[in-house]
Amino acid sequence: MEKDSSIFEFMIEEDMKGTRLDLVLSLLIEEASRSHLQKLIEQGEVAVNGTVNDLKKYKVKTGDIVTVAVPEPVLLDVAPEDIPIQIVYEDEDVLVVNKPKGMVVHPAAGNHTGTLVNAILYHCNSLSSINGVIRPGIVHRIDKDTSGLLMVAKNDASHRSLAEQLADHSITRAYRAVVYHNFQEDEGTVDAPIGRDPKNRLRMAVNRVSGKDAVTHFKVLERFGAFTHLEARLETGRTHQIRVHMAYINHPLLGDAVYGPRKQVLGVTSQMLHAKLLGFRHPRSGEYMEFDSSLPDEFKNVLIKLGGTMYE
Repeated sequence: MEKDSSIFEFMIEEDMKGTRLDLVLSLLIEEASRSHLQKLIEQGEVAVNGTVNDLKKYKVKTGDIVTVAVPEPVLLDVAPEDIPIQIVYEDEDVLVVNKPKGMVVHPAAGNHTGTLVNAILYHCNSLSSINGVIRPGIVHRIDKDTSGLLMVAKNDASHRSLAEQLADHSITRAYRAVVYHNFQEDEGTVDAPIGRDPKNRLRMAVNRVSGKDAVTHFKVLERFGAFTHLEARLETGRTHQIRVHMAYINHPLLGDAVYGPRKQVLGVTSQMLHAKLLGFRHPRSGEYMEFDSSLPDEFKNVLIKLGGTMYE
């Protein structure tokens, strides 16, 4: 194992038994590409039950203790790349981007190119420097396989203003999600702290010992019996917050193989979660601005299969 690495250790649970080692790691470390994780396995950076395992096709067993040494990220010069992105709004201070599913927000291990930051730098060469060269302009992020609206700061003053609004919970962030099972209630709130899962350090979980406050408000939009179409509004913005909170109340997101059933149904490839609505006070004028985005085709197709009608 390398010295300059973060060491993670987790136990394989029953629902992951028989899965290839590289696939298990790709499910748990979503910001690293599967090819990068395969290289870590081949380079001896992954151990199973205390013994280095360099076989990416190894089928994990229930109770296996998997240890992963993920090298610390090196400082990169992030290069602009001519990648098409949907700009919803732009002025001299801010950008609002509709991020497609499957795109990583900023460079990380195994994803040094092809990220939203690479695309934004090609479109706009002036971004805030507060988060350094790896995450210029990035005030908040959404998961790789979550689509939807993201705000980007074009200068440091804008970044500070938007970050303050995030901290005081005044930014509007409404998501659409399809989750398992029916709800008895029409709306509700999940107020449960989120931190690292003590049993699996590569996942997040409700953690009442060391977690940070996390609040998600939800409202039922459509019921389909085995599934429910929800709106979820974030009061806080913890990593994987909606995914963790919905799983915590036994309504994991459809397609979320990390926090829900591993078997995919209805033709989905990852979690059905879209950042649909984003509102904030403009950093310069103080005017409240709100932006909406259409549901992506995959999300619409799932709703059609379920007999839903709320596609906008």
